[in-house]
Amino acid sequence: MAKTCKVLMLVENVSAPADRRVWPEALALRENGFQVSIISPKGKKTDREAAACIDGISIYRYTLPAIGNKYLAYLAEYSISLLMTFLLSLKVWRRHGFDVIHAANPPDVFFLIGLFYRLFGKKYIFDQHDLSPELFQVKFGRRMGPLHKLLLFLERCSYRTAHLVITSNLSQKRFAIERGRCRAERVFVVRNGPNLKYHHPTTPEPEIKGGRPYLLAYVGLMAVQDCVENCLYAMDELVHKRGREDISLLLIGGGERFARIQALAHELQLDEYVRFTGIVKPTEIARYLTVADIGLIPDPQNGMNEYSTMIKTMEYMALGKPVVAFDLAETRYSAQDAGLYATPNSIEDFANKIEQLLENEELRVRMGQIGRRRVETELQWDVTKQQLLLAYETLFPTREQTSAVPAAQEEREEAVYENV
Repeated sequence: MAKTCKVLMLVENVSAPADRRVWPEALALRENGFQVSIISPKGKKTDREAAACIDGISIYRYTLPAIGNKYLAYLAEYSISLLMTFLLSLKVWRRHGFDVIHAANPPDVFFLIGLFYRLFGKKYIFDQHDLSPELFQVKFGRRMGPLHKLLLFLERCSYRTAHLVITSNLSQKRFAIERGRCRAERVFVVRNGPNLKYHHPTTPEPEIKGGRPYLLAYVGLMAVQDCVENCLYAMDELVHKRGREDISLLLIGGGERFARIQALAHELQLDEYVRFTGIVKPTEIARYLTVADIGLIPDPQNGMNEYSTMIKTMEYMALGKPVVAFDLAETRYSAQDAGLYATPNSIEDFANKIEQLLENEELRVRMGQIGRRRVETELQWDVTKQQLLLAYETLFPTREQTSAVPAAQEEREEAVYENV
């Protein structure tokens, strides 16, 4: 009888199971015969238990401090996370055991834990969600030269420690190869894809539109790099400058800038046009998006978003909604003909693209259908998770093989990139 391979997943920036990438990965591994444990911080309101077992996955959580100064906050947060994650890993090792550590970023500091366990024959996977050097340049500006160099060093250490690297798109894979000097055959692209079990139209509830004919929607985190403020500036352009009183905006999600965005909506006199839901379950997202007319992707060109794959893009497409976004390479690759693309960072052109869709129902329907088909055939999680399983087959070749997507898929993706 084949030995059960055991995986310890590490995540720092979101609690488990709330993390929208780590949790689907954990479920996919468990469903394919792996034993999975996760270490994460506690959530602010939910996921407060120190230990839990959900869907057969053991979760261990620690408390992060609340510090006002943002510079000290990151230093304290990452230091405490590293220490607590290491201590909890010893507990997991003793109670459950593990053969591989699967560490998600940011931050890029868990390679230190990986190095320790490599002494005992454990494997280490670096799952790169974001480019940390670029992320912190967005958060702190280019004045943080020494910090940027340190982050590049930590990223390089993460690449070099890993037996395998997982990225969310081809742009990030190129960084791993060119900046991290990783061998191409040990870098796997596992795209963020919606789970069609949750992301499908439900019975329409017209009252969600707030009594107006058209509803714009945003789904996702509200952090500096997301620039959800652009949704409000576009609404200001459409409502106050172009006189459109037939639209509402629904902002679904939360994050560090939630309160600031609420205040901005009030400052722009958009209170009667904008509704905030806070963080909701996937089934609630489907309820809201079912009646929405357009999905908004306000992420600006900032030196990081160009290389990021936004989960919300595929969620809109899964619900058959056309998207409006700034013209960024990875966003255009994801949505393709399901979206209209504004000149990067131009609020006026962003509003133009929204208005173009509002005035053409046939175009909205056609683009929504294109997006749904693309998700069903290429981007849904049941398809994209096969690359995760292929990565693990490479790491544990003696395991029973699964029906993973062939490497030729990346060659097809490369060809598509040349034309978007």
